[in-house]
Amino acid sequence: MTLITVLKAIWMLSAVGIIILVLLHSPKGDGLGGLGGQSQLFTSAKSAETTLNRTTWILTVLFMGLTVILSAGWLGR
Repeated sequence: MTLITVLKAIWMLSAVGIIILVLLHSPKGDGLGGLGGQSQLFTSAKSAETTLNRTTWILTVLFMGLTVILSAGWLGR
């Protein structure tokens, strides 16, 4: 098993993870009312939502980083 194979497996798992986490996010449903900022007045960030956001961002950064590394061909073929 080569390094490129391992990185491609991590890349694919992070892509699936991002899809699942995005689908787990609660819909905001602001519509045009979100433009004025009024909808954020009465909502509070919960621990689960914060963890979900952080995990989504971590997987996104991992996915994008691996995309650049794998597509640039820096590791050789």
